[in-house]
Amino acid sequence: MRHPAPAQPTNQDADAAPAMVELSPQGLRRLFVWAPFTAAVPQLAFGITAYFTALQIQTLDPDHKLEQLALVNTVVAIVTIGVQPVVGALSDRTRTRRGARAPWLLIGALIGAPALVVTGMAQSVPWLLASAVLVHVGFHTLAGPLSAIQPDRVPIQRRGRFSSLFGLGTIAGGILVPVIGSRFATSIPLGYTVTAVLLLAITIAFILRNPEGDNRAAVSVSGSATRCLLRGLWINPLRHPDFCWVFAGRLLLFGGYAMIHTFQLYLLQDYIGLTRDQATNLTPKIAMVSAPGFVLAVALSGLISDRIGRRKPVVLAGGLVVAAAAVIPAVTATTAGIVASFAVLSIGFGIFISVDQALATQVLPDQQSGAAQGLGLLNIAAALPNAIAPALAAAVVSGFGGYAALYVTVAVIGVAGACAVLPVKVR
Repeated sequence: MRHPAPAQPTNQDADAAPAMVELSPQGLRRLFVWAPFTAAVPQLAFGITAYFTALQIQTLDPDHKLEQLALVNTVVAIVTIGVQPVVGALSDRTRTRRGARAPWLLIGALIGAPALVVTGMAQSVPWLLASAVLVHVGFHTLAGPLSAIQPDRVPIQRRGRFSSLFGLGTIAGGILVPVIGSRFATSIPLGYTVTAVLLLAITIAFILRNPEGDNRAAVSVSGSATRCLLRGLWINPLRHPDFCWVFAGRLLLFGGYAMIHTFQLYLLQDYIGLTRDQATNLTPKIAMVSAPGFVLAVALSGLISDRIGRRKPVVLAGGLVVAAAAVIPAVTATTAGIVASFAVLSIGFGIFISVDQALATQVLPDQQSGAAQGLGLLNIAAALPNAIAPALAAAVVSGFGGYAALYVTVAVIGVAGACAVLPVKVR
């Protein structure tokens, strides 16, 4: 089966977009080895912040924990939602001895890591909110240029496998969050600090082991930075329907996922009936039960996608599995039902995320504004649910019969997200 051929750039695109970095076989292998570790960095930062924030709010304002957590997550997401496309535009235009992406990876880590430490010291909800915003600004600054490494350095026929490894790191980071979080549940400031040091070390090691090279001689992106940025923040759905369908599918699937994970600790306490200590002890066990199926799903999905030369069937299957996972706790409100649901959810999301990123690189509208800006805009679909999902989930729980209604809602959203890929012309 032939692999889909990459779109040929126009002359204008060729003048504007930086050429793909040609890596040696050894360099490409090294990049593949480091991909999952580096992909885990933003996920660990966001996940640990969310996990500890839920515990901190429960201590600071136990009577209004649901509303306060929804408020913090919504404000953080709204304030930081434009960081990735903005930094993407800047990194596309950056010309340094270390390349376009490395400086921004380092800047993001140097903002986000200290902010994690400060978040651990929070003594009030406003303090917690302000420092959490800085954490997200820092690691969104890192995440935008990081996502551009795939189109920058990986040949299109290898992107399914690279996307699998990247997805492995992303979800593995999510699986590790409750493991780390439960370990430091009684010493939250130390947990934040250990995470900050770990993420900063991984980022610096990635930059040193996978040098991008001097790009000061590369042709600069045409047009002013302001014009380029504003143009990149809007994509015409009539001219670029494939991009918009992929955006919609990602928005819905990440939204459903966020609706469940945002309130994981509260689900275990208020829906299943566990105590706080029982819930914090169970979350790492759920992660460990989910890990084998997730790893297998990620490992096979990207490989299958590359072998058959198609992305859509794999992305569709992943979305439908996510929807199926949400049905389980709606039918049986037990600890076993929750564990089974998260195990199936991890498999589905692993299938989806391992190939969706490869599909995304093939539906970018053009190369005039560069890969990082385009992917940064597309990644809003992954970030926006963090603004919408907490408030929507809280509204569903409060107004439509509790947590069972939340799971039904997530199942419907999952089906819609999976089906959004069907109109995409890329196979």
